[in-house]
Amino acid sequence: MFAEERHQLIDGLISEHGKVTVSALADRFSITRETVRRDLAQLEADGILRRVHGGAVAATTASTSEQSHVTRTTLHADAKARIADAALALLPAGDVSAVLDAGTTTELLATRLTGEYAAARGSELLTITHALPVAHRLPAGAGLQLEFVGGRIRGLTSAAIGPRVVEHYASLRPDIAFIGTNGLHPTFGLSTPDDLEAAVKSAIVDSARRVVVLADASKFHAEALVRFAHLDAIDTVVTDAAPDADLAAALDAAEVEVVLA
Repeated sequence: MFAEERHQLIDGLISEHGKVTVSALADRFSITRETVRRDLAQLEADGILRRVHGGAVAATTASTSEQSHVTRTTLHADAKARIADAALALLPAGDVSAVLDAGTTTELLATRLTGEYAAARGSELLTITHALPVAHRLPAGAGLQLEFVGGRIRGLTSAAIGPRVVEHYASLRPDIAFIGTNGLHPTFGLSTPDDLEAAVKSAIVDSARRVVVLADASKFHAEALVRFAHLDAIDTVVTDAAPDADLAAALDAAEVEVVLA
């Protein structure tokens, strides 16, 4: 097999799986690991991928890369809708306080907190958020209350950030928090590209009695720049696909429940 053909196949594998390893490519193509490393170096020079320890990931997965809100709303839309439906079922009965973090999946969860849903619950639901898109989707009415945590708004996510937001969450003890993440990694934990957003997420995780992470399978094994929680700081992951063996073992060791949507 010529190098050019291998390069095309490697590009396709990364597009499909998000990551490739040197050992797996060597076995797949029956070539030496040194040849694989030369292939990856050439593809990195061409801007196709980015080399990491033991293999390579897509060039778009740099630890600081972050897509716009508009773009993110169109990605994995079906999976996010199923995750939002499953997350709704996790809200405890009775009067409840719930934090909704910034994120496109938490926004979808907010759209399910309708007046009809509140009437069916027959109890009070206080929703707390620092994300403008989430607040915009939460109706006001009988059985539904909204508390907005204000601060400086970060343009890319339309979420409030800064010390006032962190201090506000640190002063609360909500019953449940629904958290978004850019990465869910077996050893690195949960991460996001921006340090100020990470500080807010950490404050939410520390404050909530139960922490539920909403993450589609594209977040598995991803590592953004700033970790905001270790796996043992969360209680539940709601996702659309079963984690692979490594991630599943790490979640199990941290006693994290996995809910498949």
